[in-house]
Amino acid sequence: MEVLALSEPFTHSTGAAVSGNRLGEIFAGIQTVILPGAERPTISVQYLRRLYASRAPELDLGTFVQSATILLSDDLGGFHFDVNGLVMEQQDDKTRIRRAQFARTLSISHPVGKLTISGEIWHFTQPLTHGYALGNPWSTSYSLRKNLVVDAGFDHGLTSTSTQWEGFAGFTYLLPRRLWRRRK
Repeated sequence: MEVLALSEPFTHSTGAAVSGNRLGEIFAGIQTVILPGAERPTISVQYLRRLYASRAPELDLGTFVQSATILLSDDLGGFHFDVNGLVMEQQDDKTRIRRAQFARTLSISHPVGKLTISGEIWHFTQPLTHGYALGNPWSTSYSLRKNLVVDAGFDHGLTSTSTQWEGFAGFTYLLPRRLWRRRK
């Protein structure tokens, strides 16, 4: 089981109703493997909850209040495949209307030494605007150490209601030791 903390420590937007620099959203959650893969894909589940709602402009996907995800992962021919299904709770802060948002993603990555190149296609419903968004992100990541990975990339929206271009960069850090002992 993994305990997750996600944050956007800095957001910058232009051309939006509220342009400028802002603190982004903050989320916490858990993820666990429910069926480890050996001869079959690994199946995991994830739950996330928003702890802080930012005043920064929302992207085409909106920001969820809480989400549940089923993740399927497998390796085939030197490539890593991830297929995810998501259900999220969207809320209009002005009217307090809540709607379910559904999404699916397919990402394929390939390592080249310590560098990994990834491509993805994603589709999200937009329940508060009665639309849908489709996008195609590409990224590279580099393992500085076994437990520290940095990454950067861009995403291109493929529908008129999708954010047309966005860039991103970040890092993943895994604690070097378990917080509790493994059961025997």
